[in-house]
Amino acid sequence: MGGIKVGTASWTDRTLLESGWYPPEADTPEKRLAHYASRFPLVEVDATYYAPPAERTAALWVARTPPDFTFNIKAFSLLTGHPTRVSALYADLRPATDKHTIYPADLPAAAYEEVWSRFLSALDPLVAAGKLGAVLFQFPPWFTLRRDNKQYLLEVRRRCAPLRAVFEFRHASWFAGDNRAETLDFLRRHELPYVCVDMPQGHRSSVPPVLAATADLAVVRFHGHSARWTSRDIHEKFGYRYSDRELREWAPKLRELAADAGQTHVLLNNCFRDYAQTNAATLATLLGAD
Repeated sequence: MGGIKVGTASWTDRTLLESGWYPPEADTPEKRLAHYASRFPLVEVDATYYAPPAERTAALWVARTPPDFTFNIKAFSLLTGHPTRVSALYADLRPATDKHTIYPADLPAAAYEEVWSRFLSALDPLVAAGKLGAVLFQFPPWFTLRRDNKQYLLEVRRRCAPLRAVFEFRHASWFAGDNRAETLDFLRRHELPYVCVDMPQGHRSSVPPVLAATADLAVVRFHGHSARWTSRDIHEKFGYRYSDRELREWAPKLRELAADAGQTHVLLNNCFRDYAQTNAATLATLLGAD
């Protein structure tokens, strides 16, 4: 069985800071990241979805964590086809528009290429330190199973190489009926790591909890089962605390998944107060994880 790393999708959430999970002496960003990294070997950086990181910030992450710590970076929203705030773009690449949000087609081709280049180059300090695990591409609900979208997955892999891109879908078409076999076969054939999810069902964005390793790295993200999944309030959307019973039921499934992968990353994304950190610690103990 390959190694399993367990972590959370944030260490800076406001409600986490208010929860008392951090000791009083962890009163600066540097001390909080160091405290988090003393408890977990892995974290997902969610903030990079909302605005691309600065290389200096990535260098600080490296300096504030142990040598064997791992960061997964969530891809900037523009690169996954989500609506992106104009103000989040690099200042010199912002188009002259009255729109508050834009899509890739709203940018000149050269500017779009430059966004890709700057986003990936900002991760250089993590790469040089051996601390970049993967770049997460979480696609929007309208990114359905069709030929041009499958080709875009290959384009993303090409653009990111030699960095490792991993892929999360938010539309049921990828796993409806016979599509499940087609999707997994495509991902395995091209060695594209699939991000397995546990999430509320019955919504447009719902994907079933299919556990499958399609490359050397397997990733599982736990989003919880909030009854307010469609809420615009992210704390209502992700404010779900897994019971110990639920986590015990997941442990053997995750071990089975890890048996098919070289490395498995398990991330708790139920980021409200200390829910994710508490659940991650419990799950890591159940798994005997790194």
